[in-house]
Amino acid sequence: MKCQKCARPATVHITDIEKGKPHEFHFCDEHALIHLSPPEDAPAAAPPMGEFAKKLIGATSPATEGTPQGAACPNCSTTFEDFRKNWRLGCPFDYEVFREELMPLLEKIHNETRHAGKCPKRAPRSGEQQATLIQLRNELKRAIAAEDYEAAARLRDRIRDIEREQGR
Repeated sequence: MKCQKCARPATVHITDIEKGKPHEFHFCDEHALIHLSPPEDAPAAAPPMGEFAKKLIGATSPATEGTPQGAACPNCSTTFEDFRKNWRLGCPFDYEVFREELMPLLEKIHNETRHAGKCPKRAPRSGEQQATLIQLRNELKRAIAAEDYEAAARLRDRIRDIEREQGR
């Protein structure tokens, strides 16, 4: 599936509910960020969800104490400090990297640490495959930026092979 704004592959799929009706959007990473960011002229009517979560958790949650300051995800380079500032993780692999810090937060917010709902049919069968795909896509971006088109072609082919295995 392609991005609705450009010809790149859609990596983010968003369902917005407007006036009780669902609207699906399919974007590449760049256009997803643009879609999700609030308009510059929009009034700040409600505080961001991250602020609500901070109040809900409290300033002295177990996740904020004893967090390793230098720990970063090897796939997306997100640190736990980034998560604490934005209340957003960079990739699915972050749940494993920051497991000790996130488990108390998830339990306090959701009263549960396991997902019990539906999963998309197109979701990868394993987190390892998802992490590999994210890492390969990041390497592909770097190869294209460095104009190393032979390496980019090899990476593109590896990404296609993994996606075919998943049945996409």
